[in-house]
Amino acid sequence: MHGEQMAEDFPVVSLDSGAREAVELLASRRLPGLIVVDEKGHPHSVLPASQVVRFLVPSYVQDDPSLARVIDESLADQVADKLTNKTVRNLLPSEPVELPVVNHDDTVLEVAAIMARLRSPLVAVMKDKEIVGAITASRLLELVVTPH
Repeated sequence: MHGEQMAEDFPVVSLDSGAREAVELLASRRLPGLIVVDEKGHPHSVLPASQVVRFLVPSYVQDDPSLARVIDESLADQVADKLTNKTVRNLLPSEPVELPVVNHDDTVLEVAAIMARLRSPLVAVMKDKEIVGAITASRLLELVVTPH
């Protein structure tokens, strides 16, 4: 099986898309991440849901998780306010990372190797410089464990 056969339709957001809308998309569809494209529609990065969680949790709580227990609930309710006036670009790590993309004719093992090496929950599938879909880790695992 090749990448194009494994790929599923997947939402794409731009670097300048609103952060709140992107997070709402992640939440409402329970996605592991989103494919982020540049102004030309080319893949720029993958925004994992875990990166959004990291953005929302204050750094002092990340450094000392025991502080989360003593924070007032009203403060916890305001965490999503951090997304106001932010773009997807603001949610991405400041250091560029290798883009998790595979070719339409890559095999299951090639896709798995890219996901594992980049620790990405999904990869964009490319054919002729166009995104034809994405493969999530759960989709890949489903294909691996399902008898053919």
